[in-house]
Amino acid sequence: MTGRGHITLVTGGARSGKSALAERLTLRHAMPRIYIATAQGRDAEMAERIKAHQDDRGAGWRTVEEPVDLVGALTATDGQGVRLIDCLTLWLSNCLGSADIGALCMTLRQQCCPVVLVTNELGQGIVPDNALARRFRDDHGRMNQAVAHLADEVWMAVSGMPLRLKPTETDPDAPI
Repeated sequence: MTGRGHITLVTGGARSGKSALAERLTLRHAMPRIYIATAQGRDAEMAERIKAHQDDRGAGWRTVEEPVDLVGALTATDGQGVRLIDCLTLWLSNCLGSADIGALCMTLRQQCCPVVLVTNELGQGIVPDNALARRFRDDHGRMNQAVAHLADEVWMAVSGMPLRLKPTETDPDAPI
């Protein structure tokens, strides 16, 4: 590990198992666990999804709900334990084109405690049929590349199976 907190990025498609993998990777760190949630329960179905995620995590997690000011949430919680951010895709969407990916990357580089980030892999489908959706997909791809570049580890979840992309060791439960 370098002089900063260990950064891990977990990517994958919808229902690929990425959140469960990220939780497993977070548990490798022997320190308090903080879940930074970017989702907003704006309807009953989404509120139910959020509740199911909380129930699956169980006790031992402190939750910080922050849909937009991710840099502020990281700064405020640094030094308090390992943070799991779920997810960057929702954060980017919540920011409605104003997300500062450069500031996020700079803040990640400055963290003392570990951070595990969850994101979606969007670029493997069809080209969206409208300019706004294409811009979001492109911004999202650039964000994922920037975070993956600075991350110490990058994982992909495929059909519930972990695939380590960076570095090449394959055991997600191996100590750091």
